[in-house]
Parts: sequence; C-alpha cells; structure tokens
Amino acid sequence: MDSDQTIEVYDLGAGSKKVNSLYRKVADITKYSTSSKKFALLYQFFCLQTPAKTVLELGTCMGITSRYLSLATKGKVYTFEGSENIQNVAIPKHGYTNIDFILGDINKELPLLLEKIQVVDFALIDATHTYEDTIHYFELLLEKVTSTSIIAIGDIYWSKEMNRAWQEIKSHQAVKLSLDFYECGIVFFECPIEKTNYLLAI
Repeated sequence: MDSDQTIEVYDLGAGSKKVNSLYRKVADITKYSTSSKKFALLYQFFCLQTPAKTVLELGTCMGITSRYLSLATKGKVYTFEGSENIQNVAIPKHGYTNIDFILGDINKELPLLLEKIQVVDFALIDATHTYEDTIHYFELLLEKVTSTSIIAIGDIYWSKEMNRAWQEIKSHQAVKLSLDFYECGIVFFECPIEKTNYLLAI
C-alpha cells in the first residue's frame, strides 16, 4: 500500500528496525513489516499442502498475507493483530468473508481461539519477534496440530532472539522436517524421510 496516511501504532512486540516511531506511514509499515509477494505466495503454497480448513496468522499487519491465505483455505483464516489502527487499514477487511480479524494481545487471544477449534491445519507465526513469545505461540499451536499440519515462522534471522527461537523449534521432538528459506522457516510434523533441516533459496 502506497498510502501517505500516518497512523499511531502501539507495538506489543519487538518493534520495527526501520520505523520505530509512534506515528508511522502506512506505506512504511507495508514496506518494512509485510511479507513480500514471493513469501506470501510461499505461505499460500504450503497452506495448500494441508487440509487448509483452519488457518491461523499471528500478525495481520496490512492484511496482504491474510488475503493470500484466504484464497488457499477451504474454511476460515483467523488473523491476529495487536494494533487497532493497523487492523483498521488492513487490505482484505472488506470483501473477504472467510477472514476473521482478532484484535488484541495474542498471548491472551490465541488460547481463547484454540479452545474453540479442533485442529490447526496451517499457522504463520509473524508477530512480536521475541524469543519468549515465538516459543510460547509455537507451544500453544502444538496442542492443535496433526500429522498433516504445517507451521511457518517468519523472520527467523531478524534477530538473535528469533534465530534462537528457530533453532529450538526446528529441533523440537514433534518436528519431523524443517525448511529454512532464510526469511522464514517451515516445519512439518510428518515426514517419510529421516529428520533433517534443509536450507533453501527461492
């Protein structure tokens, strides 16, 4: 989004390395805090490898990735955002009936949603960017994954904390295969080959 609109952002996470002020342009948020089209399509591709009935996105931002995921799901995308002002300008808020926007602290809102759903088919963790929260979200999601589920973790080399979280997640006993695309990591819970980590470029 190229909008010059400026909004007030209360960041619940580690913030932005590029734009760290309280007031931020929508265009800057889109440029620095949103996944590129290439990776939005990558998330969509992996979502399609699952039953894709229940899809979670932790970190709505401008809603661009939400839109790609909504085109892949046969059910519902639940997307979480901590900033009300960001959520209010998210792209797919109008015209995408299979997206549920959940506003608030993910640490509080995610457990409430998980109580209501049976399975998480695909999840994207791309919020707060702290070690503690990333691991916490992953552990919560583990309670609802199956052998066909896939979890993606964004910005795994964004900071030492995020890389530490990625190293721990890919080594978790529940993870059978991990793919490292540098900008993101993908983990699987069923794999016909010996457990390993693949470093890939796209």
